[in-house]
Amino acid sequence: MPKKPAADDEEPDPTPYLFVSLEQKRIDQTKPYDAKKSCWVPDDKEGFVLGEIKGTKGDLVTVAIPGGEEKTFKKDNVYQVNPPKYEKVEDMADLTYLNDAAVLHNLKQRYYAKLIYTYSGLFCVAINPYKRFPVYTNRCAKLYRGKRRNEVPPHIFAISDGAYVNMLTNHENQSMLITGESGAGKTENTKKVIAYFATVGASSKKGETEKKANLEDQVVQTNPVLEAFGNAKTVRNDNSSRFGKFIRIHFGPTGKLAGADIETYLLEKARVISQQTLERSYHIFYQLMSGSVPGVKEACLLSNDIYDYHSVSQGKITIPNVDDAEEFRLTNEAFDILGFTPEEKENVYKITAAVMHMGTMKFKQRGREEQAEADGLEDGERVGKLLGVDAASLYTAFVKPRIKVGNEFVTQGRNVNQVNYSVGAMSKAVFDRLFKFLVKKCNETLDTKQKRQHFIGVLDIAGFEIFDFNSFEQLCINFTNEKLQQFFNHHMFVLEQEEYQREGIEWAFIDFGMDLAACIELIEKPMGILSILEEESMFPKATDKTFEEKLNTNHLGKSPNFQKPKPPKPGQQAAHFTLGHYAGNVPYNITGWLEKNKDPLNDTVVDLFKKGTNALVQEIFSDHPGQTGAAAAEKGAKRAKGSSFQTVSSLYREQLNNLMTTLRSTQPHFVRCIIPNELKQPGVIDSHLVMHQLTCNGVLEGIRICRKGFPNRMVYPDFKLRYKILNPAGAQKESDPKKCAGVILEATGLEADLYRLGHTKVFFRAGVLGQMEELRDERLGKIVTWMQSWARGYLSRKEFKKLQEQRLALQVCQRNLRKYLKLRTWPWYKLWQKVRPLLNVEEEAEAKADLQRQLSKANADAQLWRQKYESEGVARSEELEEAKRKLQARLAEAEETIESLNQKCVALEKTKQRLATEVEDLQLEVDRANAIANAAEKKQKAFDKIIGEWKLKVDDLAAELDASQKECRNYSTELFRLKGAYEESQEQLEAVRRENKNLADEVKDLLDQIGEGGRNIHEIEKARKRLEAEKDELQAALEGGKKAIAKLEQRVRELENELDGEQRRHADAQKNLRKSERRIKELSFQAEEDRKNHERMQDLVDKLQQKIKTYKRQIEEAEEIAALNLAKFRKAQQELEEAEERADLAEQAIAKFRAKGRSGSAARGASPAPKPAAQRLAAALE
Repeated sequence: MPKKPAADDEEPDPTPYLFVSLEQKRIDQTKPYDAKKSCWVPDDKEGFVLGEIKGTKGDLVTVAIPGGEEKTFKKDNVYQVNPPKYEKVEDMADLTYLNDAAVLHNLKQRYYAKLIYTYSGLFCVAINPYKRFPVYTNRCAKLYRGKRRNEVPPHIFAISDGAYVNMLTNHENQSMLITGESGAGKTENTKKVIAYFATVGASSKKGETEKKANLEDQVVQTNPVLEAFGNAKTVRNDNSSRFGKFIRIHFGPTGKLAGADIETYLLEKARVISQQTLERSYHIFYQLMSGSVPGVKEACLLSNDIYDYHSVSQGKITIPNVDDAEEFRLTNEAFDILGFTPEEKENVYKITAAVMHMGTMKFKQRGREEQAEADGLEDGERVGKLLGVDAASLYTAFVKPRIKVGNEFVTQGRNVNQVNYSVGAMSKAVFDRLFKFLVKKCNETLDTKQKRQHFIGVLDIAGFEIFDFNSFEQLCINFTNEKLQQFFNHHMFVLEQEEYQREGIEWAFIDFGMDLAACIELIEKPMGILSILEEESMFPKATDKTFEEKLNTNHLGKSPNFQKPKPPKPGQQAAHFTLGHYAGNVPYNITGWLEKNKDPLNDTVVDLFKKGTNALVQEIFSDHPGQTGAAAAEKGAKRAKGSSFQTVSSLYREQLNNLMTTLRSTQPHFVRCIIPNELKQPGVIDSHLVMHQLTCNGVLEGIRICRKGFPNRMVYPDFKLRYKILNPAGAQKESDPKKCAGVILEATGLEADLYRLGHTKVFFRAGVLGQMEELRDERLGKIVTWMQSWARGYLSRKEFKKLQEQRLALQVCQRNLRKYLKLRTWPWYKLWQKVRPLLNVEEEAEAKADLQRQLSKANADAQLWRQKYESEGVARSEELEEAKRKLQARLAEAEETIESLNQKCVALEKTKQRLATEVEDLQLEVDRANAIANAAEKKQKAFDKIIGEWKLKVDDLAAELDASQKECRNYSTELFRLKGAYEESQEQLEAVRRENKNLADEVKDLLDQIGEGGRNIHEIEKARKRLEAEKDELQAALEGGKKAIAKLEQRVRELENELDGEQRRHADAQKNLRKSERRIKELSFQAEEDRKNHERMQDLVDKLQQKIKTYKRQIEEAEEIAALNLAKFRKAQQELEEAEERADLAEQAIAKFRAKGRSGSAARGASPAPKPAAQRLAAALE
């Protein structure tokens, strides 16, 4: 967790790590360069080295490389060098010569200059510095807030701010995919992105005395908790994420933070109980052992030696430059900020420690029996105390669990290996469920129930992994990266070009050869690796060997991505197969995959945990059906278990598919993290390793399509609204947005190749939109300058007029003063001044008295008139003031109404334009849908024709099959008859043999009689001849029987051969029939699918037409509303003019009253009296 940042003035200056200094630029500019001779050539160590062309002969080029040596290369292996002004360029899409060598050189030079971020077309490349740079402080974040991409150097904050601005302006969800191999810096960049969003979306500053954590703090503080329980040291990365996470940061309508949620994927559970030599388990185990939080270690019953716990001490136990004690304090504080109660926090630590203690439980074999028993109870007692269960019951549950046989539960005895495996599986399950609880608790804390409008998703998932031993976890991780890379390729290379074609831009489709479908289908499609794994997991007798045989049978030699593994190195385990991924070939060992996929648990132990006293243990196993003896519960448990059984691979595939669906619904922003070397040393670049990652990640192809294509675009209404200032007269004349955009672009003087006008959008090549912004700023500057000059001229003219009036007044004063100065020295004027008071004194006194009386009377009358007029004037003034206030209120209201009506008119105009654009789009979609529907209908007819032909073929085959079957039956009948004849012949032969035997017996008897009785020799000789003749006859009959039998046997063999042939033909016919039936089913299914597609297309056409009607109706309604608002506006304007006229009349009436009052006062007041007296005095003097 990052420490509390210092004030901005105390933070270090980040500019050396963001900008190339002027001094360095001067040095780079002075490097020797010859455009015709300078070149890049391949090098085994550095990847590419700078050389000088000495000569060319055919396709061969002689190049002098550093050190004075001359080598010959093929022309294709010699690359051009960019001019020195492109040294350390911020965006590699700006390079004049874009080739592998130029890209690698630019990245290396920037990395050596401590510039770790570089743009690569539309995305950003970040190389892990293996060192802390001050480029993530608040001071640095302020540099990027609200800035355009071309105004600031490359940075993860620039990409983040671009996503935030796009979300607000386009009203579309965004996603940031921070990808790369393990150890490339994805997790660190993810943390900085989240912190940046929390800062820009903060609703208010937190007071110093406020104790409750605000949302932005809680979003940031999820990192220490998840890292402690989900990150570990691996061979390539000291803080490797051993799980995937997708963090959605939700924003409200005003762009303020409104909540967040976290979704995690496939925690590597095997690391809980086993680690390789150079790795270690999850950070939390070693943080607990540090004892930096008082009381925790004692409560968890832990010793002071990590090696007492074998399950977490099989590899490394420390990480260089990482203080586990400090990290534990930060993790503990994060729990408090996230709202964990003290009891929950304590139980989390206890369960974590119990996992460590379970690894120390020992078992032994009981004599010669196949039964394990506990070898000491101390470790089990500690586990039982921490998890709230009885230790003796725990041992019994492990060594003699209850299993279900039929409808009854019986006790099963287990040997030591089985018990140790069961304990390990339970340790992994407990830690995995604890981790899921932490994620769930974080989500509950971050769910503020505020209104959410859009979100920005940040994906941090384990990078591509190739270890010496790769198991099921590595397959899942690499499969995920394969899918993400395919998403990147599809977005960058396919969707981009499809949009060009859809918008009608002249574009030749370019195949960049980045399709990863073969490997993805090998893993996830039916009869793929995961499918076979799930199938084997369902069979109780399946083993790793049967799984391997099935994989080889289905894929070895049939898929180029499935290969035989290479022989292992000494000391390494042999792999069972090798997969060809986009990042390289990975050998996999399938040992234990079936068990990992099924993830079985000891239900007896689970039941014991669910009945224990630890509330958190009960909660994390609450969704497990467990095991119970009650009949009703048995049924419920059986149903639950049967319905909820799901393999790990199927669950992971489901999560991954949901993630990909979410990503496809957002506007993605890509950051490609690069690992510079395998040694984790700062400032060192392994050129071949970097080039391999650039090739696999599609960086070079992304730059090429960015340069060839049009990465920036704007819809016509937005373009007109923003850039019509560049040609206001031309824009005013054109009502068609597309033509208006063309007129504006022509006025800018841009080359026609730099932009394209599509059906609904205007497209720009990379960097052109920045030029448009500069032209707009320049135009705005001219307008502001003109307004300022006009205002200054107006003020100057007003001041000049005032000075002229002052000059005239001064001249009048001067003239009167000169006359006075001349008059005062005239003697007669002095005499006049002395004599004037002495003339007609009495008359003057009488007149004065008379005037005094008149003055008194006039004053009295004036007083009466004054009081009358003042009362009337005050009343009238109050009435007029009230009328004026009302008029002003109505005027303000009318102005507000006018302003709102103006805004509505503008909004309606925009809506009208947008709806018109959408209507055009929908019309295009309708046309496309009609075309697709027509094509589908044609295809349907073709399929119907094919189906008819196949049906005829099937009928022919069926008839042929019937004939074959009939012939087969005839042959069978003939065979049966021949077998009968053969059996008769055998019986006749046996009878002849018996008769021959009888005759032989008679001959013997006769010979005996001759020897005994001496009968007549003549009779004996006669009898002998007769017997010999009979013997010959019998012998001939026997030979004939044998020949008949041989013939019959030969005929039987012939018939059997014919029968075998017929059976083979029959089998072939059956096979062809089945193929035909399958083909018919496929064609029928395809025809049905096409019919459904046709119906869907027709529905879509109907919906689109309905939508068009709706939009047209909305446009008409909008025009009607606009007309009504215009009428209201005119009426309000008329009322305003009438009010102004009434106000003018009222002011005139007030002026008349005031004039009348002043004239009355003048007629009767004392002040004007001396004027007629002076006139009479002057007349008397005359």
